Amino acid sequence: MTRRVCVIGVGLTKFGEHWGKGFRELAIEAGIKAIEDAGISGKDIDAMYIGNMSGGRFIGQEHIASLIAGELGLNIPATRVEAACASGGLAVRQAYLAVLSGKHDVVLVGGVEKMTDVKTSEAALTLVGAADQEWEGYHGVTFPGLYALMARRHMYEYGTTREQLAMVAVKNHENATKNPIAQYPYPITIESVINSPPIAEPLNLLDCSPITDGAAAIVVCAEDVAKKFTDKLVHIAGSGHATDTLALHDRESLTEIKATKLAAKMAYEEAGIKPAEVDVAEVHDCFTIAEILAIEDLGFVEKGKGGEFVEDGETRLDGSIPINTSGGLKACGHPVGATGVKQIAEIVLQLRGEAGERQVKDARIGLTHNVGGSGATAVVHILERDW
Repeated sequence: MTRRVCVIGVGLTKFGEHWGKGFRELAIEAGIKAIEDAGISGKDIDAMYIGNMSGGRFIGQEHIASLIAGELGLNIPATRVEAACASGGLAVRQAYLAVLSGKHDVVLVGGVEKMTDVKTSEAALTLVGAADQEWEGYHGVTFPGLYALMARRHMYEYGTTREQLAMVAVKNHENATKNPIAQYPYPITIESVINSPPIAEPLNLLDCSPITDGAAAIVVCAEDVAKKFTDKLVHIAGSGHATDTLALHDRESLTEIKATKLAAKMAYEEAGIKPAEVDVAEVHDCFTIAEILAIEDLGFVEKGKGGEFVEDGETRLDGSIPINTSGGLKACGHPVGATGVKQIAEIVLQLRGEAGERQVKDARIGLTHNVGGSGATAVVHILERDW
């Protein structure tokens, strides 16, 4: 019989600019909150995985897993996981596999990034290391530039409009007004997005996710052990991970992220569900075009119809498939190593019915989608509640 894996605790810091808290303080805060939420003690934890993209570049700190384990007083196997902006999601997958295999029963997963201690130009240089440094970064291509290429091609092939891109940002900011941890919990308009400073045509400032400090943590647990702590079990029903070429110019298409499609297929098959059965999803909206690509590649709508789907209001809280109820990367914030873990935490809150004003009614199945770089890594998880 296949072992079932649950998430029994979640912990989140405020996302934003933390001038009064350092890297380790953020990681510890999220970890302690997750442990307390799970109702366990440090002695119950068998292992730990930490998602972090670039502590060495952002704060000059490597050996991060041991740092955080030591600060939490845990003498356990601790492993740092790096997959660019998908580091958090991949850390969750490693914990899931560790529990699924029977090697561990209770695993703490964290994700953390402290990005605002360096200048914006230095942060941008660090982030572009997630692309092909030799063939893209060396020639001056930025991440907004890469996603702008995808946006332009999608607009050309499918008629996606500038207004539809802006609607993604407007909807996510609206959701963020209901999220107490969000970096930018204020409403914006289509006009303000279109009139914001240009970054890489057609993407403007308000089409782009921000530079963020923050941490997230969850406790992953075997079902038989989880029942000792809670009777409201949220299972990781499916998990998928896939990769594609690092450089955008080597891809088969500019209008899809193949790694997302492959990871989603793996997760759907493992969970035994179809896309139409998902009630709520957190997807990787590093740029507004990225959310449109995601809802297509995840199978919520056919290729090329993502813009219309957004315009019709189907991704709003009261739509057929609410997307990025947390505010997404765009408005909740994007501390790159923490994002994938935060996505899981948001879905767990939704399935528990604990998401407050942004709660999706009767949510039973949720999905998370975390991307590294311009799509070279994708991690998809499907979570389901039993009650």
